[in-house]
Order: sequence, then structure tokens, then C-alpha cells
Amino acid sequence: MRHFFIPIIVVLMFSCKTEKKVEVNTEKLTQGLFRAELQVNDTVTLPFTFKVESKDDLVVYNAKEVIEVDEITYGNDSVYIKMPVFEGYLVAKIQNEKLDGSFVKSGLNRTVPFSAEKKEGRFDVSGEAKSNVSGKWETVFSPGTDDKYVAKGIFEQSGSRVTGTFRTETGDYRFLEGVIDGNEMKLSTFDGAHAFLFTATVTDSTLNGTFYSGNHWKEPFEAKRNETYELPNSNDLTYLKEGYDGLAFTFPDATGQNVSLADERFKDKVVLVQIMGTWCPNCLDESKYYAEYYKANKEKGIEIVALAFEYAKTEEKAFSGIKRLADRVGIEYPILLAQKGTTSKAKAQEKLPMLNHVLSYPTTIFIDRTGKVRKIHTGFNGPATGDKFIAFKTEFESFVETLLKE
Repeated sequence: MRHFFIPIIVVLMFSCKTEKKVEVNTEKLTQGLFRAELQVNDTVTLPFTFKVESKDDLVVYNAKEVIEVDEITYGNDSVYIKMPVFEGYLVAKIQNEKLDGSFVKSGLNRTVPFSAEKKEGRFDVSGEAKSNVSGKWETVFSPGTDDKYVAKGIFEQSGSRVTGTFRTETGDYRFLEGVIDGNEMKLSTFDGAHAFLFTATVTDSTLNGTFYSGNHWKEPFEAKRNETYELPNSNDLTYLKEGYDGLAFTFPDATGQNVSLADERFKDKVVLVQIMGTWCPNCLDESKYYAEYYKANKEKGIEIVALAFEYAKTEEKAFSGIKRLADRVGIEYPILLAQKGTTSKAKAQEKLPMLNHVLSYPTTIFIDRTGKVRKIHTGFNGPATGDKFIAFKTEFESFVETLLKE
């Protein structure tokens, strides 16, 4: 009798263990167009749109920008949507085709409430546009304070729909999309690194508004029409300090090997030194362009080396982000870890003391075959700037070609 009951007990024990391993069946994403909202504060939401192609793929839209997202996983009764390149991800529970959760940037300990449902249009519009903002706008952010900085608004309007961007001395706010609702302008963008919202009261000649970056930053801005307004020359903002005649650094690559400009790889070459970070959307735009240019021209005697300034707290995480960027974009030139644990520009300048300052991520230093610094370009005018991006590429390629021929 004792032998008869032992197998039954074993079977019962195995059955109980098996039941505990059963996973919760998470509802999956379904095809269609969604409007998402990030909760900036109690009364303000930041919308963006995405289209689900399948349960494993979706596309985020910002004006002309199309971001393909293919890192979607399910678990713990939630869907996890990881944006390409950047560390930010969306996590949400799905119920009746509605999403409710958060936008998370773990490295910065930031979380923003997130929701989405099947709905067309980025913003609701309740009235006809009373003004047309197409054109150029001389802009000041945080006016009247020590933190003020200038920018140039560039917008196109068709009916109530508005697209464009703000250019600053250090880069642009990428692809903004929105509406004019009566006399109110609303523009937003979301790319997995930054979540921006601009709202403003509009007249034919002025904008008075507020800029929100996620739920952690808010500042006022003012703008006036000025079709001839230009920002300071981006080639004059960063320069070598007196007493220095060149650039020097030594930083590790992913293998732990230290790399410097004195290495044989860079000898008698035209060298571009890219100051950047994997967390930086303008740096991503620049890296995409540089990656393509390098592949097409590396046999001519040009080298590019990137110096990454990362907020990741460990080398392992920093190099993981660097590898992800290089793999996704197809970067063949070396990316060195110049700094971890902070993206402070003051700290970055300490690593490169020959510069008057590090004003912007990205910044590019152009070095000729003799090792002489010939130009330092602050910031990057990306694809969202339209004609300015085309002008940048023309100037860049012409200048590099001149250096190569010397």
C-alpha cells in the first residue's frame, strides 16, 4: 500500500509546480493608427502618433520623420516597446486595444505616464486657424533670465496643420508636427530620447508660449516674425584656447584599448573628431550622415573618431549603448568612451582642456593631414531644418574635399 501511494503523491506535486509556471496571457498590439499621450502635468498632455503594423512592429511619425520600431516584447502582463538606438522605452498594459503605462528612461530615473488608443490625428482641432505661421521667427527661450538663449523658428502651415522646427546655436529640436487651433499653436515630437511639446498664443507677428521637455522641464519662449534673421555662425562658437595648437586625447574603445590621435591609423590623414553621446538625437542625425560619408570616402585618406560622453553609470552600460548605436546605424569608425556618469559640458571640457568650452553635443573638430585644427563646427543642422541641412552637407563635403587635396 505504501508503494501504491508514492507515485500518486509525486504526480500531484509535479502538477502543482507546472501550474505555477503558467504565464499570464498578455493582450497583443493590434494593427491600426494610434494616438499616444504623455502626461506632462495635471492639465497638459504631449501627443504623438504611431501605426501598428503587426504585434511585433510599429512606426512612430513626426512630420516627415518615420521611426521603425522592431524591439517589441511581451511579459508580466505588459507590452515593452523599446525605441531604436536610445535607451527610452514604453511599457504598458493593453486592455480592449488601449494602452496604459509609462515612458521610462532608466539611466536618468525618469518616468512619464503614457497612454494610447486607436484614434486619428495628433491634436484635436476645435476651430479654424486664425493665423498662418509659415516663415521664419526670431525666438528667445527663457527671456529676461540668465538662462536665455536664442533660436530660429522655421515653420510651414497648410490649413490648420503645421510642421517645422526651432534651430538653436547648438542644434535643432528635430521634426515638430502639430496644429493651429484658433489662435493657439501646438507642436510636438517623440523619438525615444526626447519628448517635446511647444504651445503658444499666435498673432500674425508674435508667438508667446511654453516649451515642455517631458515632465521634468518647462520654460517660456517669445518669437517675432523676421524673415532675415540668422543665428550666429556655428563655426565661430568653439575654438582652441590661446597656447594650444592642436587637439590631444586618449580614451578607451570597446575592447579596452586606449586610442589617441598619435596612433598610426590617423597619421597623415584628414581626421574628424565627433563629440557626441548615444542619448542625443542631433548626434544620431549627424552619426547617420557621417556613417554614410565615411563608407563612401574612407579610401581617400579620411578618418572619423567619435568621443562619446555618456550618462550611463558604468562602462559596461555605456559601451552597450555605443554598440547598439553602431550596429543600428552601421558606423564603421571607432567610438571611444570619453566620459561616463554625466553629460555635463563643463566636465566634458575638462577632458578636452584645449577647447574654450564644449557648448554642444554634437561638435565636430576638423584636423588636416599635418595635425592642425582647421575648423570646429558646433551643433548640427539635421534633416528637420530642410534647406539648412542641404547647405550644411554642401559646405561639409566641400571643406573636407579641400583638406583631402592638400
